[in-house]
Amino acid sequence: MSTRPILVLALLLAACAPPAAATVAVPVTVTAGPVCPVVTDPPDPSCDDRPVAGAELIVRGPDGRTVTTVRSDDAGHATLQLAPGSYVLVPQPVEGLMGTAEEMTIVVTDDPEPITVGYDTGIR
Repeated sequence: MSTRPILVLALLLAACAPPAAATVAVPVTVTAGPVCPVVTDPPDPSCDDRPVAGAELIVRGPDGRTVTTVRSDDAGHATLQLAPGSYVLVPQPVEGLMGTAEEMTIVVTDDPEPITVGYDTGIR
């Protein structure tokens, strides 16, 4: 028996399969604030929100399943690699910070907007 018909069938099926969705890089910045107990005018640059290293961010699809998880680097940056679509970004608790940043719905397009995730330091 020749394997040629099976090979041809396999190639035809592969050609008919939908293409894999291309992913785009979505930049994320994770910060914590306030840093100073008093807001001044003009603002004091040393009181700017600080970057959060090691924040775990879970991304879930419309069905609630986890699509990807990333951690912010020392500068508070992370990059999500996602196909265009709608997702829910679920920040996880970070030791030393009050509560957890809020979940947010994100819509990824071919030209994604940067995302900022803000944690509360508890300073008032």
